[in-house]
Amino acid sequence: MKRVYLDYSATTPLDERVFEAMKPYFTEKFGNANSLHCFGRDGANAVDSSRRRIAELLGVKPTEIYFTSGGTEGDNWALKGIASAYSHKGKRIIISSIEHAAMLGSAAQLEKQGFDVVYLPVNDKGMVLPEYLEKAITDDTILVSVMTANNEIGTLQPVKELCEIAHKHGAIFHTDAVQAMGSVPVKIRDWNVDLLTFSAHKFYGPKGIGVLYIKSGIKPDKFIAGGHQERSMRGGTTNVPFVVGMSEALRLALENLEENSLKIKKLRDYFVKSIEERVPYVVYNGDRKQRLPQNANFAFEFIEGESLLLRLDMAGIACSSGSACSSGSLDPSHVLLATGLPIEKAHGSIRFSFGKYTTKDDVDYVIEQVVNAVNDLRRLSPLFSEFKGEKKYV
Repeated sequence: MKRVYLDYSATTPLDERVFEAMKPYFTEKFGNANSLHCFGRDGANAVDSSRRRIAELLGVKPTEIYFTSGGTEGDNWALKGIASAYSHKGKRIIISSIEHAAMLGSAAQLEKQGFDVVYLPVNDKGMVLPEYLEKAITDDTILVSVMTANNEIGTLQPVKELCEIAHKHGAIFHTDAVQAMGSVPVKIRDWNVDLLTFSAHKFYGPKGIGVLYIKSGIKPDKFIAGGHQERSMRGGTTNVPFVVGMSEALRLALENLEENSLKIKKLRDYFVKSIEERVPYVVYNGDRKQRLPQNANFAFEFIEGESLLLRLDMAGIACSSGSACSSGSLDPSHVLLATGLPIEKAHGSIRFSFGKYTTKDDVDYVIEQVVNAVNDLRRLSPLFSEFKGEKKYV
């Protein structure tokens, strides 16, 4: 059976060149980067050179790069670290209503601690308009956080404009760029953000390693205590091979950003056009233009997304009914509900996400399987029969 992976937004396969760069640090260069002997210095040198390369690629200072275990830790650290360190200035925090579960969960914890968390609405395309933030922000707001690109529907946010509004009111600005890094240009200096999160496994690097960028002068409280790693801001033995792997993966991703993005977008647009031509009663979720090149999220009316997901899985196709971090939940997507999509349509949504290893043959196969599966499931759907004016006896 043919197998097609269209869940690149959940994770990407490790690039073989990245794996080769990592291998020596699992075996002959295995020393703890914080040990003083020559084995440790091998690791320390690799970490230092990787940090400098990441900083150079992003146009920031090496001292502004802090290694984490991934996007979830980075988001938690940004939100809770700023809340703890700046609570004397105010208790108001503003985040968008479509943030990743890492942000929403952290915000819920802070609310229990007495912080006033405001959830910004989005328009029907999933975008936070600057006027929404202008209306919500007050001078006692200490932090604003809006993701660069949504992980479910791919909508890109006006980060620079939102950051300018936050700074005008004296607030710190953070953006979760996990989905965006390696897919679209991420302009840290131009946007002037104070904190930014990303994770290596979204751009063909290893799972379990990420970065929290912290602009010089911004001082969140430490998130993991117990060691002097990361300039005493994040305790824990440094994962040397994964740091090296992330550095190499980011280099490859940014060097080939335009080429890969154009190829992926072309396949995505072909897929979207084919589905909309061949499958009636579908909604293309998110903004058609301001979106990640790899993302296509459809709501298929009259059927359950999980049923379609399982049918496609049986055909060897991997895709998602939403965020991988929320896949265990049967609740409809909070992102889609925030855009105003009715709950019954939100239940029928599927995210297809493409990558640099996707081929046109893969896409053609998926199109045929989606068309067949949707037609079969609708034939079994009482809702569809009712909509068509047919009687359905069960």
